[in-house]
Amino acid sequence: MSSVPDQSQSFTDLAVAAYCPRQLYYARRADDRSPPASVGRVRDLAFRYPELREADDATLAALPIERPLDEYRAALDALATRDEWAELADPTARDVHLSGRDCHGVAHKLLDLGDDGPPTPALVSPGDPPDRGVWEPQRVKAVAAAKALSWERGAAVERALVEYPAYGVVRTVRATTRNRAAYRTALRVAETLDGPPPRLRDREKCESCAYRDRCGVTTRSLRSLLGLG
Repeated sequence: MSSVPDQSQSFTDLAVAAYCPRQLYYARRADDRSPPASVGRVRDLAFRYPELREADDATLAALPIERPLDEYRAALDALATRDEWAELADPTARDVHLSGRDCHGVAHKLLDLGDDGPPTPALVSPGDPPDRGVWEPQRVKAVAAAKALSWERGAAVERALVEYPAYGVVRTVRATTRNRAAYRTALRVAETLDGPPPRLRDREKCESCAYRDRCGVTTRSLRSLLGLG
């Protein structure tokens, strides 16, 4: 394939653009998009699934697992029934940098599922999964990984996986029309961002944002939200 254009967007920028374009604006100005150190500890769980299935309570309790231990073991047992289990547990490749026509970033795993096609990219999230599917920023990031891998291999990649190892959950993201549209919207935002976009109306996103002070968003205290102050 031809070289990647200079304006290629990172997977992370696309995810942030999908979450909050204004947050991406401030992150770029601060040049501060590195994940906290705690993220590495959670991601490490995704490479220890077989070991964790057999671990005792004391071992699991010392790890950044975010659900009751019996539930966590049951989740890993359910994960082991998936067709991808062998590759999830011992992937063909890990931490692979992918460069596509419009985007680039790291796939935490590449899974060779033996179907004579390109491998399936997997992204490891340090957060919590929604009740169903994956959060929109992660859907965008998963489609970006699939598109970048498709560009490199010259073959269609129709899905990617998102892992939530602190919960023992793995979700599939398919390159559907809806998911491709979300990716294109985020790509357009990331490519054209040259000033602070309008503030979001969804103030819940602002509560945990590191840039809320400079953004000028006034967030409400817990007492206020509960009507106590």
